[in-house]
Amino acid sequence: MEEYKITPLPDSGHLEKASDCLRTIAHPVRLRMVQLLMRGRYSVGELAISCKVQNHMASEHLRLMQRAGLLRSQREGRKIYYSIRQKGLFGLMERVESLYGEEAT
Repeated sequence: MEEYKITPLPDSGHLEKASDCLRTIAHPVRLRMVQLLMRGRYSVGELAISCKVQNHMASEHLRLMQRAGLLRSQREGRKIYYSIRQKGLFGLMERVESLYGEEAT
């Protein structure tokens, strides 16, 4: 049996932020985008191709995550590149992947 370290409970403000984050990324396309963005920065078109969605759908997913403060964008010429802003996503995605990844089945 695994032992867990008991830590103080976070206040409700922190839980509200966590809930917003989880609600925002709770979509298969957004989860895949976060996985990709953990490995580097991508443009809308690159993410759309990798996630097998149209550019306008990729843009909408990215807009939602950026509005939630999870991503940052940087314009270079005509392209906008996205990257992870909220570093806590790395640990969260590692947990999700370990719980639901291929090795867990």
